[in-house]
Amino acid sequence: MKAKEGKTSAVEDFLQAGKSLVSSEPATLSWYAFKINEETYAIFDTFADDAGRDAHLTGKVAAALMENAPVILEGFDASAIQKINILASK
Repeated sequence: MKAKEGKTSAVEDFLQAGKSLVSSEPATLSWYAFKINEETYAIFDTFADDAGRDAHLTGKVAAALMENAPVILEGFDASAIQKINILASK
């Protein structure tokens, strides 16, 4: 996710607020919001199962992202959200 010019603080505030929204999702095992460079951010999360992932992707954080993206993110498209399957972890 690339912040619009002058919107990095708004993106960081949004991501901080996202943490409290996912805290009520029992099937969201982990949720990370991180900064890649001065204007690029990402979210990585893991779930107990596909139902938990689907609940998250249709939940409060996803709704807030779609609502706020046009204001704070440059060229954001929902297709940027990708489902992956972790094959191994420690």
